[in-house]
Amino acid sequence: RWQKVLYERQPFPDNYVDQRFLEELRKNVHARQYRYRAVVFQSGAVVQQLCSVCVFVLTWWYMDAGMLSPQGLFGAALVSSLLGYVLFDAVDGGAGRWASGRTRWADLKSTLVFSAFTYGFSPVLKTLTESISTDTIYAMSALMLLGHLIFFDYGANAAIVSSTLSLNMAIFASVCLASRLPRSLHAFVMVTFAMQIFALWPMLQKKLKARTPCCYVGVTVLFALAALAGLATVSSVGAVLFASLLLAISCLCPYCLIRLQLLKDNIHGPWDEAEIKEDLSRFLM
Repeated sequence: RWQKVLYERQPFPDNYVDQRFLEELRKNVHARQYRYRAVVFQSGAVVQQLCSVCVFVLTWWYMDAGMLSPQGLFGAALVSSLLGYVLFDAVDGGAGRWASGRTRWADLKSTLVFSAFTYGFSPVLKTLTESISTDTIYAMSALMLLGHLIFFDYGANAAIVSSTLSLNMAIFASVCLASRLPRSLHAFVMVTFAMQIFALWPMLQKKLKARTPCCYVGVTVLFALAALAGLATVSSVGAVLFASLLLAISCLCPYCLIRLQLLKDNIHGPWDEAEIKEDLSRFLM
């Protein structure tokens, strides 16, 4: 009778196995079972980031067309930032702030330093790309915003995720677009608004998602509706296409993912590589 051992000589070829070999076959041992509502909830991060890019581009378009003053945008961004700052601490009762050891005075100093430097260098930002054609600026901005969406941290543990690279690409796109605005004040307000929507807004999203899921869903829906309403004032066709994209990401893609999970056929058995489950740290002493 054939035995699955290497230390005995047997009258069988080296690659011989009997019918008992497939008795240890297991399929989809580590396959994750997804629920539709959970996947739709997780897709909210992608929806919010797409809406952030849409709101940023719309804001720049309104400022470039003269339909939005830099003073009005700065005032609205300042009020929304103060409300978001209060909400950020109110969600967890200030536990995150106490854990990080960062004070409100430190936050205020960082804000003032950033605003002062950005305002001081706004004339440089305004004339930074004068030698580059406008079409090239638009193409560069589109590529940078696309890269921002690709490398953004949506909560997945993947090698392509890079929060620093994603933020830098978004700020670079904002600098490029701000250089095509009429005045230096426009450039200053545009870069400041970009920092708020691409750096501060995702931090509040993550806090809401972790602490108050229902509030996170409501904010996502309202933000998507606001982006669609703003886009509809510029292009009705673009609003329809963007709404279709959001629905496909939040509803259709989760459904396809769950359906494709049924087609998984990962096999496990005695042919797998050996896994050492014993703690071998004592040998490293």
